[in-house]
Amino acid sequence: MSMHGISTPTLDRVTGPADLKALSDAELSRLADELRRETIEVVSRTGGHLGSSLGVVELTVAIHAVFNTPLDKLIWDVGHQCYPHKILTGRRDRMLTLRQAGGLSGFTKRAESEFDPFGAAHSSTSISAALGFAVGREMGMPVGDTIAVIGDGAITAGMAYEAMNHAGHLKSRMFVILNDNDMSIAPPVGALQRYLNDIAAKGPLATLKAVAEGVEAHLPGHVRDGARRARQMVTGMPGGGTLFEEFGFTYIGPVDGHDVPQLLATLRAARARATGPVLIHAVTVKGKGYAPAEGADDKYHGVAKFDVATGQQVKSKSNAPSYTAVFGQRLTDEAARDPRIVGITAAMPGGTGLDVMARRFPARVFDVGIAEQHGVTFAAGLAASGMKPFCAIYSSFLQRGYDQIVHDVALQNLPVRFAIDRAGLVGQDGATHAGAFDVAFLANLPNMTVMAAGDEADLCHMIATAVAHDSGPIAFRYPRGEGRGVEMPERGQVLPIGKGRVMQRGQDVALLSFGAHLGEVLAAADLLEAEGISVTVADARFAKPLDHALIDALIEDHAALITVEQGSTGGFGALVLHYLAGSGQLERGRAIRTMVLPDAFIDQAAPAQMYEWAGLQAADIATTARHALRREAPAKGLRLV
Repeated sequence: MSMHGISTPTLDRVTGPADLKALSDAELSRLADELRRETIEVVSRTGGHLGSSLGVVELTVAIHAVFNTPLDKLIWDVGHQCYPHKILTGRRDRMLTLRQAGGLSGFTKRAESEFDPFGAAHSSTSISAALGFAVGREMGMPVGDTIAVIGDGAITAGMAYEAMNHAGHLKSRMFVILNDNDMSIAPPVGALQRYLNDIAAKGPLATLKAVAEGVEAHLPGHVRDGARRARQMVTGMPGGGTLFEEFGFTYIGPVDGHDVPQLLATLRAARARATGPVLIHAVTVKGKGYAPAEGADDKYHGVAKFDVATGQQVKSKSNAPSYTAVFGQRLTDEAARDPRIVGITAAMPGGTGLDVMARRFPARVFDVGIAEQHGVTFAAGLAASGMKPFCAIYSSFLQRGYDQIVHDVALQNLPVRFAIDRAGLVGQDGATHAGAFDVAFLANLPNMTVMAAGDEADLCHMIATAVAHDSGPIAFRYPRGEGRGVEMPERGQVLPIGKGRVMQRGQDVALLSFGAHLGEVLAAADLLEAEGISVTVADARFAKPLDHALIDALIEDHAALITVEQGSTGGFGALVLHYLAGSGQLERGRAIRTMVLPDAFIDQAAPAQMYEWAGLQAADIATTARHALRREAPAKGLRLV
């Protein structure tokens, strides 16, 4: 595929990484330029993670030119920077399907290509996986070298340090490339480039440690100071040594991550001489080579489709506010009234809406980095001190702090407030980011209160409820995207704990909704009412504690009860069934159905398409109601086409 209007003579000669071996260093530099232009063009049509991909274009070219993938295992941490990698590894003709239904994933994915040896979308896993491959090689598996590319943010997570500690202990040969886009001083070309070229021509007697020491010696004074600052920034270790070296890694750097000849020389020297673990510190610029991205605050981390010439993004038009925006503004309003409220985010202040509060109360919002485990226990400590912490973490990322939720929060009955964004299916980020499991893994914990907002106004009430709830941990979940466009309260009201609400009353069938699928449930009720079926719609609001009185009334007054939720098996519906079984009401002859996400990971698509595949659209709910009234079992399962 040659993108319309783009001249890519060098890229057109590349069908896979093996073709890079025949290119000169100068041709590889031209290839990087063409690869950057094509990446911009692709993402302008599909949307996606642009800034991170532009930051690793030269790294991608150099790694594939020096190493022998797929025998050598290249593992991208998070994987959101892998678009140039995909173009070079046989997927160029499918790039316009990126993040679309049936198309390429926006992350690395084992099922997609042999050049993706390890899937990712959450951060800080690459070094552990690369070490696993390296040990597999040492035990006879068909694995070459292993290379982990990890960002300066991701390497701050505890899991990355655990992996480096283990790698240093095992002394396994492996390569970790630190993609550092937070260092302000770029390494020079001149003397360092000459040194790298010189050692590349030397025989094998030069050890990698000597190479590394020579790199630092050939840095000018001001850059050497910057290098030390960068080491301290990333590792927290002052002085001559680095934490990497304490772990047993040979440290090389910093090198210019956008200088292809410098990268090639560094990687060739490291590959030729490494006997144990090596860390190569490459300094890059997120959004490199595209002015709108370089000039944006978020460096175009995640973008909608956009105009290449102007950088103007195509945003969806909606009069309804997003749930995230409602959370950010309403929590800030509550914080203005209550000085004990603090916010905690794990490297996602903008994504969670806490950036709004941070601008107004900067000393009361804490970004703990990519460290959800620490963030949860930090919140527990704040709660124990008497503060009111709101731990705002995406549903799929909260999974990373589960032991801390159990041991440090629930067991001690500490009033940590969990604001769970991206609940349910999230669209183009796919299965890795789906918020499917939080109800199931939270509602089984003693002391925990679990809520889900039926609409954006209800979210306001749940924020106020969480502020007032000092008797133990409380969680409220809400989806990605816009609300239903309902009238917003001036201020949220504190809800009675464990009490739902009835939205409309009927006689034949009861639809009991939990969470943001309420709009779809109401639409299903309209379909049924049009057929003469009288429908009660209730919004449970709470999965724990359950509104037993509401459930009793629905069972008493209707021939069928159907629960609907944007979560997995074992969540709200299971709790309702457990209550009905325990109270002896399953023997009353009522038809009961639970509608949940299927027992499968659902790939990327538009959210509406994903819910259609899951069998959770209004038409599906109406069909389930009809079958229940006739005592039939509707077809179940994931409807992938």
